[in-house]
Amino acid sequence: MNTVLALNNDHMGHGDTELGRQLLGTFLAKTGALKGLDAIVFYNSGVKLVANGSPVLALLDHLHEDGIDLLPCGTCLNHFKLEPVVGEVSDMDSIIRHLSDAKKVITL
Repeated sequence: MNTVLALNNDHMGHGDTELGRQLLGTFLAKTGALKGLDAIVFYNSGVKLVANGSPVLALLDHLHEDGIDLLPCGTCLNHFKLEPVVGEVSDMDSIIRHLSDAKKVITL
């Protein structure tokens, strides 16, 4: 595994949430520039990105179709009472394994 992106929030950065959502959408749209991206792990409120109503759902679906593993935390999904629309429900063991096996981890 080369690169894993870790998303722990439903927006990017601190400060204005709407701006953060726009920035995250732009970042995900340009992930093709990330060499060797193999997986995206989602935890805490980051799991909201894979559920209905997510502003980046279409982008994530496209990434998933391109072979990027999308791994939302099952405990987090249960906490927020969400069902994923894209990706495969994961657990902390799998998330740790992906992060540990990666040559590079990018956390937003």
